[in-house]
Amino acid sequence: MLTLDKVYHAAFTMKNIIRMTDLIHAPNISSGGEVYLKTENLQVTGSFKVRGAYYKISQLSAEEKAHGVIACSAGNHAQGVARAASMEGISSKICLPDSAPISKIEATKSYGAEVVLVNGVYDDAYKKARELEKSEGRVFIHPFDDEDVIAGQGTIGLELLEQLPDLDAVIVPIGGGGLISGIAFAVKSLNPKCKVYGVQVSGAASMANSMCCGKIEELPRIATFADGIAVKRPGELTFELVSKYVDEVVTVTDDEVATAVLALIEQQKLIAEGAGAVAVAAVMFDKLDIKGKKAVCIVSGGNIDVNILSRVITRGLLRAGRFVNLCVALTDKPGQLELVSKTIAEQGGNVVSVHYNRSEENMAINSCFLTLQLETRDNAQVEAIREALRAQGFEIVPQHS
Repeated sequence: MLTLDKVYHAAFTMKNIIRMTDLIHAPNISSGGEVYLKTENLQVTGSFKVRGAYYKISQLSAEEKAHGVIACSAGNHAQGVARAASMEGISSKICLPDSAPISKIEATKSYGAEVVLVNGVYDDAYKKARELEKSEGRVFIHPFDDEDVIAGQGTIGLELLEQLPDLDAVIVPIGGGGLISGIAFAVKSLNPKCKVYGVQVSGAASMANSMCCGKIEELPRIATFADGIAVKRPGELTFELVSKYVDEVVTVTDDEVATAVLALIEQQKLIAEGAGAVAVAAVMFDKLDIKGKKAVCIVSGGNIDVNILSRVITRGLLRAGRFVNLCVALTDKPGQLELVSKTIAEQGGNVVSVHYNRSEENMAINSCFLTLQLETRDNAQVEAIREALRAQGFEIVPQHS
């Protein structure tokens, strides 16, 4: 039975284990509300997951600890369990989907866990972990559908009410639902007027769909770079708690999340993984009404692979109109490139790459396609550059833009 006493007990148990992460004011994230960021990306192991993992493992009996623990994860829970098991001096084995970022796999190993890579996504890793639980006699540490784990995550709610007693809304990422279940239970128990909102990516909206249907729905497939919340099916317990305590669940796109990741880097000097940035994306793209409210976005994790980060930054720049590819059709004669460059420079754009293509099948014999990569301020400037080029008689080729 999940109780407020259990959440308080979790906080007491972990007072010397986890950090009370900072609550940072983020005035540029939204023009409508007073937004704060709960920086769980700066937590031990780089995400909130260590809270639930440690509390669950701390409550095991000596006999259970002797058998060791097993878990499945997209990455962050793996590190939390591995770190917690190491601190308790017990053996841990973690099943990870083979699509998990290399950085998360290596970090899990560094905390002392034995890693088993499983072909597929989180749900496939879950099935494998359950098989090993039976065959090896280990204790399974569920990433979200467990009362002790949820109580551990709920300690964030206690911290929020201590750090910002008059908060009006909390915006929380949702994968399987353990984080939002714990936060919502703690916050609503102590401040029923505070709104709790959940956010999922549209390519993995299992909880959002389940809430709409009024029953648990399993997705046939998921598609998102936010691996930390890529879960096909929410938990039984978490669905029950979310249905009872969460006011609304909304979705954001991968492109919106990429923009939020970029905004956190530039504006707040914070690195967030995709799952960690979905709450910020929901605020930035007005998915929720927080006008005039004090709202906290949970930045749940910062364990993003550097290769993925590079792609996410590029996508964020493209969406914001700060980096653009233009293809211009022009007559292949002297002075054309100079005129194109001059026109772009007059509009304040910066050309960073130029490529000539004279071999396109459908172009005229005396023509060429000029593909340009530009650094720009925003989408308005991009459109001004396009109009200026058209005014000079150049054709912008849409399919190559």
